[in-house]
Amino acid sequence: MKTMKLEIVTPHGLVYDADVAQVTLPGKEGEFGVLPEHAALVSLLDAGVIMIDAGNKKEINVAINGGYVKVDEKKVSCIVDGAVALTDDDGALSARLEEAKELLKKAETSSTAIATAVGKVESIAKAR
Repeated sequence: MKTMKLEIVTPHGLVYDADVAQVTLPGKEGEFGVLPEHAALVSLLDAGVIMIDAGNKKEINVAINGGYVKVDEKKVSCIVDGAVALTDDDGALSARLEEAKELLKKAETSSTAIATAVGKVESIAKAR
């Protein structure tokens, strides 16, 4: 299986850095997916949820409040204002879900984008 490097960085440091099979990003013009060897591009990101296919049927979600992404054939770099990883590695998922909702509600974007992103976070909570 081909993979690519994914980095998610905030002003406070690195949130995610690993090889992934696929990533779906909340672009300003709508969600879009990126696979290994994708054509190069730079795009604005809206408030939303980055959905990461880490391979081996493992999905990771990261709520963001906007930023931009640079894609090339081997690497995806997301530079975002704020991010919350929605994982339950240490049993603190419920606290992270509330933190993600607050982050999204404070985003300076359209109310529709915020409502969509909060809805995704809530559906993630129900699925766990």
